[in-house]
Amino acid sequence: MKAALVSALLLSLVLPVSAQVKRAERKSLIDRDPDVVHLAEHVKEPIELKVIKDATVFSDKNGKTRLGTIKADQVVVLEAMTEKAYKVRGQGVKQGISGWVGPHAFASKDPDFVENLKKLHKRQLEVQALIEAKELAIGMTPEEVAKSRGNPVKTQVKQTEKGQTGRWEYVEYEQVTHYNYVRDPISGQVFRQAAYTTQVEKGKTVVEFEDGVVTSLEESEQRTASPVKIVVPPVVFVW
Repeated sequence: MKAALVSALLLSLVLPVSAQVKRAERKSLIDRDPDVVHLAEHVKEPIELKVIKDATVFSDKNGKTRLGTIKADQVVVLEAMTEKAYKVRGQGVKQGISGWVGPHAFASKDPDFVENLKKLHKRQLEVQALIEAKELAIGMTPEEVAKSRGNPVKTQVKQTEKGQTGRWEYVEYEQVTHYNYVRDPISGQVFRQAAYTTQVEKGKTVVEFEDGVVTSLEESEQRTASPVKIVVPPVVFVW
């Protein structure tokens, strides 16, 4: 009896953890969707939209599975987006609802919000690709540069009457092993023996900012020459 009770107790403890793992796996699969931009990762202030008409809510970005209806005359926060659909959370017919809705159901203080959100979506996909490749581009923000390359080895910030400028430096090193040549006293053969290791500068990247946007990139000659990449600066909204 005691053994059965202990087994039941252990099972009750294990199942919730297993369920959490599965939920985490499902969430990670959603986050890896290359077409979806999660706004919390890219904008400092929440983007609010007004629902101007009752609209169908779908569980997926492609509008294949219907969840219900979101009610008009409410303000919702944009959580994620693709080029053609917005993921929001709001009030449904009877209860709260979260899912994907077409842009036609929304309005904003910004009359060009649909076009601006398309620009934001395109930009963030480009930036995300740069970050994953550990590359930099003119037009990125300091936060995006840090995500791509990590913390700089040297920083400099200057405040002027025109605004704020900054300069970050990244230095790449490589380990170089130095050897001594030693003769075997018995065989007379000469062999190489590791003596010590030093760090040698492999490449240097200087990033200059102006008012929170990269305006200049300078790379040392040791790095392979490649065209300077440019992305559109962060989109400014009128909310």
